[in-house]
Amino acid sequence: MVNVLLVDDHELVRTGIQHLLAESESITVVGVAGSGEEAIKMVDIMQPDIVLMDIYMPGIGGIEASRKINRRHPGVKIIILTVLTDGPVPQQMLSAGVDGYVTKTCSIAELVAAIRTVYAGGRYLCYNIASKLALSNLATSKGSPFEELSQRELQVVLMTLQGRDLGEIAESLMISPKTVSTYRHRIYEKLGVKNGVELLRLALKHNIGMDLV
Repeated sequence: MVNVLLVDDHELVRTGIQHLLAESESITVVGVAGSGEEAIKMVDIMQPDIVLMDIYMPGIGGIEASRKINRRHPGVKIIILTVLTDGPVPQQMLSAGVDGYVTKTCSIAELVAAIRTVYAGGRYLCYNIASKLALSNLATSKGSPFEELSQRELQVVLMTLQGRDLGEIAESLMISPKTVSTYRHRIYEKLGVKNGVELLRLALKHNIGMDLV
């Protein structure tokens, strides 16, 4: 069972997320907090497995609270859950050591996948954040073979690097698994790779999806 502390200053948001997560048999919301200061105190007492942290809240906010929790309790994993997708904050939070970054527009299935991935020791970025970071890397990486990919193909690459299977990718992109398979085949041809291992090596070489692996 994964014990989660939910931190958000909006009661309606907290209640909604808590209700949705209650439908998962493997996840329990053990507490809720409405500010960064309250979150720090509750982590000290409860030692949850994962903190779902909003960014903009009264007081010190989620960014500073995440840093303090990371220093005081390095074993506690932190997933940012926010509406913010643009600007330097996603990269700053990842550099600061958070384990996941998910937007509030994601589905409950993706949020559960993020929690399980992070709990298992991985890192998780929702695909729109991952896409923006990857595109930013492409802008500074001249001659990268990934420049030949379409936006949708790049999304499939990033989800593949996250370890998501055909069904999960299809559900997220609202296409059929057969279409995902077609995209993967086309991607492998464009990049000159034969399988997922070679794709990962090429992605690491060109700094694509580095925050995912």
